[in-house]
Amino acid sequence: MTTLQVAAGGLAAAVVLAVLTWLASVVRHDVSLVDRVWSLMIVAVGLVFAWQLGATDPRTVAMLFIGALWALRLAAYISWRNWGHGEDRRYQAIRERNQPYFAVKSLYLVFGLQAVLAWIVALPFLAAALGALGNARDWEGLDTVGAAIAVAGLLFEAVADAQMAAFKARDANTGQVMDRGLWRHSRHPNYFGECCVWWGLGLMALAAGGWWALLSPLLMTVLLLKVSGVTLLEKDMHERRPGYRDYVARTNAFIPGPRKPPRPGA
Repeated sequence: MTTLQVAAGGLAAAVVLAVLTWLASVVRHDVSLVDRVWSLMIVAVGLVFAWQLGATDPRTVAMLFIGALWALRLAAYISWRNWGHGEDRRYQAIRERNQPYFAVKSLYLVFGLQAVLAWIVALPFLAAALGALGNARDWEGLDTVGAAIAVAGLLFEAVADAQMAAFKARDANTGQVMDRGLWRHSRHPNYFGECCVWWGLGLMALAAGGWWALLSPLLMTVLLLKVSGVTLLEKDMHERRPGYRDYVARTNAFIPGPRKPPRPGA
C-alpha cells in the first residue's frame, strides 16, 4: 500500500466513528457526545495505520499503548463527568448560532471537523508505522525520552482531573476557585499534561524519521491554548468565579510554576 492509501484508510476510520457519533447526537440532541469519542477516534486512526502496514515493532506498539491509555482514561473521565448534564454550554452556543437545521449542519461543523483534527493528531502513529518499514532504528534514546515525557504527561493529566473532580464533589466549593494541588501551580494542569503526552509521542515519531508528524503536537498545543482549551474556558470565568481574577494574577496559565506574590493592595 502507498502512504497515501494508508493515510486515507486512517481518515476513513475517523469519519466512520464521527458519523456514528453524529447519529447518536441527533437522537439524544447532544452534540457534546463528540468530546467523549474524540480521543478514541485518534487512537482508532493510529490502530488502522499500524494494521494496514503490519507494524508490530517496539516503537509503534509502545506509542499505541500509551495512546490507548490516554484515550480510554480521557473518554471514561469525560463520560463520567458529563453524565446526566445534557449538552455542554459551548455546543449550545454553536447550536443557537447555526439554526435552522443544526442537526444536519453539525455533521460537518462539529463531527467532520473533529474527524479531520483526530486524523492530524494521529500522525505520530503513521510516522512510527512507516519508520518500522523503512530504515529507522527500532528504538533509540529519543524514544526513551519521548515515552517518559508522554507517560509523565498522562499521569499529570490524570492527577489534575482527579483533584478537580474531588474539589467539585464538595458542595462547599460551589462557585469557588480550585487552587490546590497541581492547580495551585497551573490554571490548566490537565491541558499541560495532555500537551506533554503528544510532544512525547511526537519525539518518538521524530526518532522514526517522521519530522512532519510534529504537526500533531503543534496542533494539539494550539487547540489547548487558543481554541477549545484555555482561551475558551477563561472567556467568562471572571463572571462565574469572583475569585478567579486574583487566581489569574498569581498562577501561571499553562506551564506549572511557583505562585506569584499577592499584588500590592489586593
